[in-house]
Amino acid sequence: MIAPLADTATDVNVGEQIVFWVTAILSVAGALGMVLSRKAVHSALWLALTMINLAILYVANSAPFLGMVQVIVYTGAVMMLFLFVLMVVGVDSSDSLIETIKGQRLASIVFVLGVGILLVWGIGNSMVETSSVGLDAANAEHGGHIEGIANVLFTQYLLVFELVAAVLITAAMGAMVLAHRERWTPRPSQRDLARARFTDGGHPGNLPNPGVYARHNAVDTPALLPDGGTSDISVPGPVRARGDERSFDRVDIEEVRAISEGETTLPEEGRE
Repeated sequence: MIAPLADTATDVNVGEQIVFWVTAILSVAGALGMVLSRKAVHSALWLALTMINLAILYVANSAPFLGMVQVIVYTGAVMMLFLFVLMVVGVDSSDSLIETIKGQRLASIVFVLGVGILLVWGIGNSMVETSSVGLDAANAEHGGHIEGIANVLFTQYLLVFELVAAVLITAAMGAMVLAHRERWTPRPSQRDLARARFTDGGHPGNLPNPGVYARHNAVDTPALLPDGGTSDISVPGPVRARGDERSFDRVDIEEVRAISEGETTLPEEGRE
């Protein structure tokens, strides 16, 4: 009975190591992609990858509540809010190169160094400290994982929790302010739009197609009006600007008119 138990423990440890290394590599790759990406939307998607892998790590370390909160709140709600704001406001990659707040680069460097020092200190303390009892024993002390989180969150870290809540509310209000566009005039109705098409002095209907009443049907051939003149608006503006507008032969037009009215007939080669 001892050997199977030892084999089971070994299998569990190998599985935990596989989960840890896979999620750790993906988390670091997502964090690097978020920092190095040139587009804000791509950075948000890389951050979502990191959050999902962190949730898997929480579940693998006997913290299912934190894992579900990570997926539902951060990956599902907060990240979708970020993406919605980015798509509505329209942040370009060139906007990130403009420093709108003075001193933000220095502050970000100091912040990164502080986080790095705390991370090294925490990892070193966990490796040196030998009095840790594990997450299962810590959860059993207060009756469960959720009860343990509630006891620590609403006693020791109550002020920090309130500050984080205030920051999240401020971020949501800021997103609403950035996405809001003040409208000083009422939205035009369909009747107003149809009336404006005839009162602005432009062409109210569709433009005439090139080649109408002509022997050619190309974009560089102007349309002919019933009075024999040409319509300048039938040829695209870039074609006229390049000087590629094709002139038509009035002798050919007169020949077509005469044939259609029966005044003459097609030659033998034309009939073939």
